Amino acid sequence: MNGNFYQNPTFPTMDMPMQTIPSSPPGNISSQSQMPMEQSYIENILRLNKGKRVNAYVSYPDSSEWQNKIYSGIIEEAGRDHLILSDPVNGNWYLIRMIYLDYVEFMERINYSHEYSEKNF
Repeated sequence: MNGNFYQNPTFPTMDMPMQTIPSSPPGNISSQSQMPMEQSYIENILRLNKGKRVNAYVSYPDSSEWQNKIYSGIIEEAGRDHLILSDPVNGNWYLIRMIYLDYVEFMERINYSHEYSEKNF
């Protein structure tokens, strides 16, 4: 179904030992003020802009009905693999997988800061 773009996940079985997963993945930012220049990933930038109104442009390559879609709302949360938006107009909440996110349009100035300096675009 995914056109071999993405590797399907594998899960441990009884004959496969469970691997230890670190409690904090590399590059995980515990505080916004600790984000170094090398760590300016999309999810970190979205976290810095929580509460701002955006349009999230998303593409679903395997869907004929929803090839391209725009979600409008306020950034509630952002993680490594997801973005959560709430739409105050219709009351809907959206969980968007980052893998499908093309770009984000902000309706106001973007916060982009790290420990060395603070920038607003």
